[in-house]
Amino acid sequence: MNFELEKKWRETVKIASKHFGEQLDMQSILFMIGVQELNKGFQKLSKDKKVDVMHIAICSVLEPAGYYEFLGRDEEGWPHYENIKKMPHLSEVEQEIMMKEAIIEYFNQKF
Repeated sequence: MNFELEKKWRETVKIASKHFGEQLDMQSILFMIGVQELNKGFQKLSKDKKVDVMHIAICSVLEPAGYYEFLGRDEEGWPHYENIKKMPHLSEVEQEIMMKEAIIEYFNQKF
């Protein structure tokens, strides 16, 4: 176990959870990032749009690692990304580590 990564992850979860009164999980944090990147304020979203928001978050946090490139926003203001680097084949644990590192980096850059 990478204790330094886990320490940074707990700190990031604490920061992300501060305004919600409960500890958020990775999915909730990704959704929050997606809403932040969408930058449309409060709005009711369909299930499909919520999936789109999660995709925005994943692209956004993996962009600095070179997996996605921001293309711009469409006429409705939704951001679009292009996959420019193939994702490696990772185990579930390795995927979780990669996402934790990407989310930590996102928070370090944004906050």
